[in-house]
Amino acid sequence: MQDNATEVTAAGIARLAGVGRAAVSNWRRRHPDFPKPVGGTETSPSFALTDVENWLREQGKLAEVPLRERVWQQLAGHPAGPGVALLHTGCVLLLVHDRPTDWLELAAVSDGQLAARLPGALDDVLTPRFGPRDERAVRLPDAGLAPSVPLLRGAAELAAELGARQTYEFLLGRHLDANPRQYTLTPAGPAQLMAALAGSARTVLDPACGTGALLRAVRDLAPEPDQRLYGQDSAPDLAALTALRLALGTPAADGTTVRTASGDTLRADAFPDVRADAVLAHPPFNERNWGHDELAYDARWEYGFPARTESELAWIQHALARLRDGGTAVLLMPPAAASRRSGRRIRADLLRRGALRAVIALPAGSVPPNNIPLHLWVLRRPGAGTPPAPELLLVETTGGTPAGSVDGRDKLPWEQVQQSVLDAWRPFDRDGTIEELPGIARSVPVIELLDDEVDLAPARRLPPPAAGGGAEELAAVRTRLGDTLRLTADRAPDTPPAAQSPARWPQTTVGELARAGALLLRTTTATPAAPGPAADGSPRVPVLTDHDVLAGTAPSGSPQGGDEEPVLVEAGDVVVPLAGGGAVVRVVDEATAGAALGRGLTLLRPDRAALDPWFLAGFLRGTANNRQASSYASTATRLDVRRLQLPRLPPADQRRYGERFRALAEFEDALRQAARLGEQLVRGLHDGLTDGTLGPE
Repeated sequence: MQDNATEVTAAGIARLAGVGRAAVSNWRRRHPDFPKPVGGTETSPSFALTDVENWLREQGKLAEVPLRERVWQQLAGHPAGPGVALLHTGCVLLLVHDRPTDWLELAAVSDGQLAARLPGALDDVLTPRFGPRDERAVRLPDAGLAPSVPLLRGAAELAAELGARQTYEFLLGRHLDANPRQYTLTPAGPAQLMAALAGSARTVLDPACGTGALLRAVRDLAPEPDQRLYGQDSAPDLAALTALRLALGTPAADGTTVRTASGDTLRADAFPDVRADAVLAHPPFNERNWGHDELAYDARWEYGFPARTESELAWIQHALARLRDGGTAVLLMPPAAASRRSGRRIRADLLRRGALRAVIALPAGSVPPNNIPLHLWVLRRPGAGTPPAPELLLVETTGGTPAGSVDGRDKLPWEQVQQSVLDAWRPFDRDGTIEELPGIARSVPVIELLDDEVDLAPARRLPPPAAGGGAEELAAVRTRLGDTLRLTADRAPDTPPAAQSPARWPQTTVGELARAGALLLRTTTATPAAPGPAADGSPRVPVLTDHDVLAGTAPSGSPQGGDEEPVLVEAGDVVVPLAGGGAVVRVVDEATAGAALGRGLTLLRPDRAALDPWFLAGFLRGTANNRQASSYASTATRLDVRRLQLPRLPPADQRRYGERFRALAEFEDALRQAARLGEQLVRGLHDGLTDGTLGPE
């Protein structure tokens, strides 16, 4: 059976052939026999995967399609959509995982026979795992499996190399990376921290399970025989994918129960009788239509009826209602939930009865939405006769910067965040109190919090330490500043003698050099999907942003999902921001090499035999040069890099100019470092004097 139904985009073709998207565009223009589009749009067409593979092989541009890439393209281009394809694939991978010999027998028949026999074989695997067909979330669509057969064979072949679980994680992770705006994801680091805070648990519930990250983290952290994992999500496809993901991570013989359901948890709870050891959730935030009018007399509101604007406090009480006495709940919450006046009565009752045990502020960027620092609330269902806890743990991980950071753009390592939280939580959980860690953690008497506001934001009770870190650290900053100022003075360039008359060199442009092959020119229009999918645990490639180029800092951007192939920078590349009038041009060094080129940047990769990178970068920064190559729209300046000019000089002269431009760049870097250290010293002295940690003498 030919897989003509599977479609692939231009970006997918580029991945198959190991080339850039520009090469695919050239093939379409230059080769009349290139396959015609079969779908998509005029600006983003799609092509039949089989036709593309055949054409690439005929042209000698493809020896063999990498198995991973082929399976992914079949899944992404499935005629029923990638969601259905992931469901089919997960079911077959579970068959491969639980009954490998059954799959080998089925795989030996024709495609048509396989499509006819698979539903019965899959039902024999799904029922023991997820319960009867009418009760489980994992149900095969009525459309049949025939269009999926090539994909399923490929996925089973890939599972023979990677394992069934790893294959599913790879495909699911690739799908999530390609569609980041469709899902609310909980990254692996925060999920592991939440699982560690919850501790060992036999019965675990996630009432807003999404893609199952939290339940998977609990299972991976402390697997137990006969563990029971429950999840519910309003999206039926996510409930099914979560069930498959969890089942593929557990042996069939260890007695683990996986049950997921679809539906609105607050309005239609699928597990009303569950009493869990742990509840973990990343619920939706700021929902007004959560059921306020219908649920006014619901028995779950033990701590008060949540206001219409307090959907998060409804989720908190739902979690407590599903815990056994002494069970632990860990929920991600927006910071406003700790301070809003409309929720102060419920917060007060949670404190009085000892249900709320800790509020932990995470750094911004830890969990989407990345622009705000979310909180973790740790709760424990009070047992009958258990006295209320007298103190609440507050932890602040958002203050301060990593050691050695000057401008605060270095990201705090997640391992450090997790360790600081657990170092505070574990002794507090054991003893009910801890010694204060200035600016990091404090156990606050509940009576101090029961005022008119009941404000539980850690930042209000834990003022951050002085920006300089104290007298000793400020002295070290001052020493570094002095060293940097001396270095800056040493690097201050001498003024060369004036020329007798302005030089009149023959000129060329960047566009002409690109056409002649003296340099490669690449521009990105969207934030790239950098390699290193999170599903396989490999680190993501950082993105070099226009802000990084202008500020002279390390790559700080994060990759996004999408089809645009990343452009990885190399040492000696010249990077030019398109906005800002060409005030800064950067030559990539060894420390920056390997990062992905960010949006709004143009990369120039010179042929070293023809162009010196520093010579190129230096002349591109000329004020007159940038003025003639810029266009203006409203208040914005846009640089046309192809119009930038530079002189035609022999290699020896290029190197002479290049050395001078390199020295200027080093002087500029020293000035930036001195400015950052000076700002840090001034800010630290101000904070130390105003909070009393430093005296005025």
